[in-house]
Amino acid sequence: MSEILEDDVTMSDALGKFESWDSLASLSVMAMADSKFGVKITPRDLNPAMTLEQLYALIRSKTAA
Repeated sequence: MSEILEDDVTMSDALGKFESWDSLASLSVMAMADSKFGVKITPRDLNPAMTLEQLYALIRSKTAA
């Protein structure tokens, strides 16, 4: 995530605090989830995630399904 957001990150960080959090970063997160974890995340799935912790929980919930 630090590569995508081009900054140091912690789990409690709000995604909106990063200048680089935009539609391209969202697409990068979706591609990373697919390539590294084999899960498909849609923009609708991603939209409610406000923090890195929530994003992590989303990916984990998809891997458990």
